[in-house]
Amino acid sequence: MEERNKIILLYDCYGELLSSIQKKYFEDYYFNNLSLSEIATDANVSRNAIHKQLKTIVEKLQFFEDKLNLIDKKNKILKEINDSNLKEKINDIIEG
Repeated sequence: MEERNKIILLYDCYGELLSSIQKKYFEDYYFNNLSLSEIATDANVSRNAIHKQLKTIVEKLQFFEDKLNLIDKKNKILKEINDSNLKEKINDIIEG
C-alpha cells in the first residue's frame, strides 16, 4: 500500500506533465480501480499494452521526481516548520 501511495503522490505533483491518455489510464487504474482488462477494453487495446503504459507512466513520474525533487523539498521544508497551524496551511496550499 505504501508504494501505491507514493505513486499517487508523484501523480499529484507531476500528473499535469503527462499526456491526456496517460492521465486517463493512470486515473482509471489508481483512482477508479478499474482492472487492466477493463481499461484495455475501453481503450480497444491489449491488456499488455495498458500494463506497459502504466509501467512507463510510473517510471516517468519517478524520473520527474528524481530530477526536480519537489516532493523531497516540500517534506524538508515542512519538517523545519514548528508551528502546526502554519504547517497544515502550507501543506493544504501545496496539495491543492
